[in-house]
Amino acid sequence: MTNEFLFTSQGKNDECYTERYAVEPLLEFLPKFKDKVIWLPFDDEESEFVKCFRENGYKIINSHIRNGQDYYFYEPEQWDLIISNPPFTNKKKIFERAINFNKPFCLLMTLTWLNDRAPMRLFRDKGLQLLMFEDRMQFKNQSKIKPINFSSAYFCRDFLPEQILIRDFKSFNQRSLF
Repeated sequence: MTNEFLFTSQGKNDECYTERYAVEPLLEFLPKFKDKVIWLPFDDEESEFVKCFRENGYKIINSHIRNGQDYYFYEPEQWDLIISNPPFTNKKKIFERAINFNKPFCLLMTLTWLNDRAPMRLFRDKGLQLLMFEDRMQFKNQSKIKPINFSSAYFCRDFLPEQILIRDFKSFNQRSLF
């Protein structure tokens, strides 16, 4: 796979930014990783993941393709788990790489992906965990004035204490979106 392939296959909704209220629920599960390094492979300095985790004292390494750090070719020297909101395009390849690292991860993805055969094959015997929410998530999209929303969940491995958890954004002092 070349960088050219990745660039030409970029989707129109690949640069959608996660709002703070959708990052904060992860703080509940991070204490066991307090002394670990979190790699945020799709996040620049303005990312709410970067801001939230730094503010809460977690060690992070963030990277982004705009900085020449393509997820498919770049890997930090030392890291312990991945957390991020990856592009929705090429999701199968993104998760294949995450699984192949054989480390914990927590990646945000649209729930409609569960209608596809790919996650069933990828996660067979790999311990898929889902952190789902009662409401849809709203995302900032740099190419559109109005925010967009998706029914999304964190697809995880070796991150959550249970296979499926459901949370409510209201418990994080946020208003219901819908």
